[in-house]
Amino acid sequence: MNQALNDLLDLLDLEQIEENIFRGQSRSAVVPRVFGGQVAAQALVAAGRTVPADRHAHSLHAYFLRPGDPGAPIVYTVERIRDGRSFTTRRAVAVQHGRPIFALSASFQTFEEGLDHQAPMPAAPDPETLPTSAERFRGYDHLDPVVVGKFLEAREAIDLRYVEEPPFGKYGEPREPHSQVWFRTNGKLDDDPLLHVVLATYVSDMTLLDSVLLAHGRGGWAVGDVVGASLDHAMWFHRPFRADEWLLYDQESPSAHGGRGLGQARIYTQDGSLAISVIQEGVVRVPREN
Repeated sequence: MNQALNDLLDLLDLEQIEENIFRGQSRSAVVPRVFGGQVAAQALVAAGRTVPADRHAHSLHAYFLRPGDPGAPIVYTVERIRDGRSFTTRRAVAVQHGRPIFALSASFQTFEEGLDHQAPMPAAPDPETLPTSAERFRGYDHLDPVVVGKFLEAREAIDLRYVEEPPFGKYGEPREPHSQVWFRTNGKLDDDPLLHVVLATYVSDMTLLDSVLLAHGRGGWAVGDVVGASLDHAMWFHRPFRADEWLLYDQESPSAHGGRGLGQARIYTQDGSLAISVIQEGVVRVPREN
């Protein structure tokens, strides 16, 4: 396990300061606010720590309310909405400087047998044949080296590999609003199912709106031809998976309108099991000319 993954796990290991109240730290991201995947993952940790161990996360629905301050701790308060025979529901609110910045509802379920089918896994190359993030980013002379450094630092804990050219690598002409990345943690994790769900939640906010950018030939945050932020985020965890083994993140954008773009995705294990479905809407605006 590399040091960056250790640091990330420490970041996600919240301090309990009272019953149903937790405190997490923050760190700077590519943009001058708390990375959305961090606050979503920490909120899920807080919710999960109030749930019996035999109940596993099966869905989350969240809203990003305000930009987070990376220089201040975040307090998470958990409301125990319901404890049923099969399902448990929790609501977690993240607060900084006395104001809510993020709200999450999550549902947990005991294991049970049932009907089973899934959408087939799309074609994708072997992740081991693809360049690493460091190899990708360092091949783009048009990118600001400071921005490249921030991106690479933000992804040191994760081995994330683009199947095709990312928006910031090739832009100016619209492309199909579809993108794929493979990802896994840069090191082995223990067997706690919540930890793997939390790490997948963290990564899920990294590239989901890329397909919106592709549809309009925009390079994105790395080149500054759009401004934006996540608005809401939803995930459904269908089948067991490990975040320290390769996962294919197959993403597309069905719509952009009114200054907002929608991304939807499926995450598959390398052997073809549909593990997670994801939907996110974000603000995606073209900067105004002075």
